[in-house]
Amino acid sequence: MPTVAAILLAPLMAMLPVAGAVGSAEASRHEVADGPAGEDYVTLEAISESFRIDTANQVRIEQRTVIRVAPRSRPAVPNMFMDLPQREIGTRFIERKIGKCLPIGGIAGVQADGRNRLLLFMRDRRIVSAGLERACSSRDFYSGFYVAPNADNQLCVDRDALQSRSGANCKLSRIRQLVEIDY
Repeated sequence: MPTVAAILLAPLMAMLPVAGAVGSAEASRHEVADGPAGEDYVTLEAISESFRIDTANQVRIEQRTVIRVAPRSRPAVPNMFMDLPQREIGTRFIERKIGKCLPIGGIAGVQADGRNRLLLFMRDRRIVSAGLERACSSRDFYSGFYVAPNADNQLCVDRDALQSRSGANCKLSRIRQLVEIDY
């Protein structure tokens, strides 16, 4: 007559490999032992071995840093002054070369221009015009952009890609500083 323990462990025994199929004498010694009256039974050690989880030998850690440049905030102006110009009439801007790179940390805000360029407002009060590739539209960048910083923390022409929040990826084609002139 089977014992209560044998009845409870029968489903677990069905899932374990047969001692002859294991292949090594030591493995069979731990998995199946002789019981009373010559019956085979599975040891508790063999059951715990069958449920042991393999451990991973390799760990991979990745780190990704992305900088978000937000749109330029508009100053709070009462509604009755909204139609008045913000600058003096007659002020114009010309573009001046400034090199091929800008410090990413120096960008305070961005504003999309009507064409394929962005206006970058720098923390040192400069305004920089950033031209995008021909296939890109500045309208995709109405809510700012993301850029992955490089080791030099610079935003460079023909190297870095700007990603809009809507998913567009564009490289910079040129950067120029806008200088205010009176005529």
